[in-house]
Amino acid sequence: MSVDWEQRYQLGDTPWDKGAAHPALVDFLREQPLDGAILVPGCGFGFDVRAIARVENDVLGIDIAPSAICGAESAAKIAHEHYELVDLFALPQRLRGKFDWVFEHTCFCAIDLSRRADYVDGVASALKPRGKLLAIFYLDPGRDPGPPFGVTTSELDRLFNSQFELLREWIPARTYDGREGRELMRILQKRS
Repeated sequence: MSVDWEQRYQLGDTPWDKGAAHPALVDFLREQPLDGAILVPGCGFGFDVRAIARVENDVLGIDIAPSAICGAESAAKIAHEHYELVDLFALPQRLRGKFDWVFEHTCFCAIDLSRRADYVDGVASALKPRGKLLAIFYLDPGRDPGPPFGVTTSELDRLFNSQFELLREWIPARTYDGREGRELMRILQKRS
């Protein structure tokens, strides 16, 4: 199933855009700010990017929809955040092995199910050795058919275990209304 993400942005058909950073990300950042170079694939209008951005880091939000990037760039800058029109599945060489962290919120659940292994490869290629992925995965997005597409913990293990080590997982205490208990946060570290 192919989605024309640019058309969705142009039509204002963006139910995933809540107008604010994910509450679980905000809570996490209060305890552990992300340092270094950080990539946010499928960044949309950049709310999560701006929540992560601090003077001590450099955050790049990427998206395949030009209107999403335009909207993200039109917001006031917080610190060292940037946006680029880039496809995670065709990551330019200059972005490979560059990032200390990748933050995942709405990209993995939006892609076609047949591309999930490609997603894992894309994230692994973006990260430095021992780099980390902080992710909010949809266990039950509550819609059928997707996107968003749900995922099971066993599928996450199957997809990520060859390239990543699971460091921590938890159900976020705060999320958007209606998503309570339907998301899983994980920190995974790229294997050497």
